[in-house]
Amino acid sequence: MVDASQVELLVVGKISDIGQLDWDACACPEGKTDRSIDPFVTYRFLKGLEDSKSVGSGTGWLPQYIVAKYENQTIGVMPSYAKGHSQGEYIFDHNWAHAYENAGGKYYPKLQVSIPFTPVTGRRFLTKPDFHDIAETALLEALKIVVTQQKWSSGHITFCSAEEFKKGNDLGLLQRIGQQFHWVNNNYQNFDEFLAQLSSRKRKNIKKERKIAENFGGTFHQFTGDEITHEHWEAFWSFYIDTGARKWGTPYLTREFFNYAHEMLRNDIVLFLCQKNGKWIAGALNFIGRDTLFGRYWGCIENYPCLHFEVCYYLAIEFAIKNNLSRVEAGAQGEHKLARGYLPVPTYSLHWFENKGFSNAVEEYLIAERKAVGDDIEVLTDYGPFRKTLED
Repeated sequence: MVDASQVELLVVGKISDIGQLDWDACACPEGKTDRSIDPFVTYRFLKGLEDSKSVGSGTGWLPQYIVAKYENQTIGVMPSYAKGHSQGEYIFDHNWAHAYENAGGKYYPKLQVSIPFTPVTGRRFLTKPDFHDIAETALLEALKIVVTQQKWSSGHITFCSAEEFKKGNDLGLLQRIGQQFHWVNNNYQNFDEFLAQLSSRKRKNIKKERKIAENFGGTFHQFTGDEITHEHWEAFWSFYIDTGARKWGTPYLTREFFNYAHEMLRNDIVLFLCQKNGKWIAGALNFIGRDTLFGRYWGCIENYPCLHFEVCYYLAIEFAIKNNLSRVEAGAQGEHKLARGYLPVPTYSLHWFENKGFSNAVEEYLIAERKAVGDDIEVLTDYGPFRKTLED
């Protein structure tokens, strides 16, 4: 039996100081397979963020990985960062920061447990299966200890799993619910079978959008693994920096990250690219999990009607059907996805504030917010595009 008092907690500033074998033994309990369940928690992905300087000094994302050890073996790890701002998180706490600082406090740095720039639900308390309960509890308590010792304002665990959401509440963290839109594969054999489940109006609209997109004057291409070349990355980088400049001001990922992705991550990736007159003009980058396609980035240097819908939503659905994936997660926000077959699902986060008065105020806000989000999900699900009767 594991003696909880003998669990040692460490904070490590470089994932390489933990090591791939120890990290992935906790992050990928499924073991070595062709596909990880969650490609974003793997050592190779997080090391890519570090090596490319997408996170680290000067970015506002300073690695502070928390490690739990027992009898000199690593039994749990946590992807955690000291944050100097609230960018790249997709669960927004800007109003909390303003309120905290208006009251005379210093909100930043804070501790952020998440995958940088990646609004994808997954495990955040990464544990070896044989030590799951003891390691998970230790990591949750470690979050409080680190925040308190560093005299930071708070700790935030974003896009965590439903099981972690419940465990965090049991240990005194505040619960927050958000919303995304995911497409679910009901054993469809092809895209037409999916369309057949929609109301006639939504079905006609999707067919119309796909026809408009197909007439943009070019061709669609799909690349994965060794099919991806440096030429494709160079083109996609131009799309990415255009989108990043418009949406965030400064792109989150560096050019070096895409070089790293070519060497270390391309088997986890599928690129959908559009070519016109011999030039790549638009594209979307997706990560492939064992059971899920994760839509991550879209960009273009030429705009055409409905091209975004085709590349980001419909080609993703076709890929999922062909590869027997159970769902497509197409990123954060976007009620426009509802009409395209993507239904609302809850997302979860946990929060802990060292200041109890501020914590109580946030808790009151979150109670009301959870009800509002739950009501919204219920309404949107009922309003969804799928047939209610055979006559639809």
